Amino acid sequence: MEPLFGKTKKELQQIVAAMGLPGFTAGQIADWLYKKKIGTIEEMTNLSKKARELLHEKYSIGLEPFTSVQVSSDGTKKYLFNTSLEKYVETAYIPDRDRHTVCVSTQVGCKMGCLFCMTGKQGFQGNLTAGEILNQLRSIEEWESVTNIVYMGMGEPMDNLEAVMKSLEILTSDWGFAMSARRITVSTIGIIPAMKIFLEQSEAHLAVSLHSPFDQERKMLMPVQQAHSLNAVLEEIRSWDFGRQRRVSFEYIMFKGLNDTNAHVNELVKILHGIRCRINLIRFHPIPDTPLDTSANATIIAFKEALNARGIVTTIRASRGEDIHAACGLLSTKTMMA
Repeated sequence: MEPLFGKTKKELQQIVAAMGLPGFTAGQIADWLYKKKIGTIEEMTNLSKKARELLHEKYSIGLEPFTSVQVSSDGTKKYLFNTSLEKYVETAYIPDRDRHTVCVSTQVGCKMGCLFCMTGKQGFQGNLTAGEILNQLRSIEEWESVTNIVYMGMGEPMDNLEAVMKSLEILTSDWGFAMSARRITVSTIGIIPAMKIFLEQSEAHLAVSLHSPFDQERKMLMPVQQAHSLNAVLEEIRSWDFGRQRRVSFEYIMFKGLNDTNAHVNELVKILHGIRCRINLIRFHPIPDTPLDTSANATIIAFKEALNARGIVTTIRASRGEDIHAACGLLSTKTMMA
């Protein structure tokens, strides 16, 4: 049975037209899928009996419950979901005062092979559908209290662009979840053609994985640098007017003795000149079989203060859920691969 959850309004209109149902039925279905709590087509009580019977023949709602959940000592939760690929993805829920963030995955594994990431070490098993991306929001216990969504879980969002853009349309449309795009951030390591489409067709915030301002260092950390250089990524970003509300940020994982020196501060100031942005410094969470180590806390603080003093808004992202491997770079379902 094909799932209805994850369909755009246009796709729902095509479905009802093919069934010979009135056009307004698509809006009714969208309302049930994205604004109300239902688990079956039968619960769509304002649809005719005929419409429900026709839908039953080919479609299901398509919501999938989580398989398991782990709870961190800091309140972070890590949910495990099965997918249509019969592979698993992990999703992190991060409560913080009045901010409740869900970090969703877009792929099972990842092709990008970044040196510092457990998902990258897993390799790539497949793309999630728009419904599977959104299911990570809709099927967690706290979904009604979520205030922010970040596409920073397993996978590279710009490598699964069609599904990501569909999920963003459903999240932000009046007929969907009607969520403000300003509460959504999509990350990328810098796949320029896809990033350009995202910037054109979405109003969500952009987060770019930077990690070093120097080409050779970044290439060592992130093989994508060979195809899409940092200079080209920054050139594309400079060509966009983000306005006052939309934000571009740069993610910067701190590695001891590699990217945490004054030379890096100076180069960051140089290459980011003229871009209204912020830098998020992230503590490296060690993973097996990597030569990388974490910068000392004092070094990270000094790095932040040096950047702020030079006019670049810089913050240190608090590590959350490290004890359950839910922190940045630790999500992986490699041990569950068949």
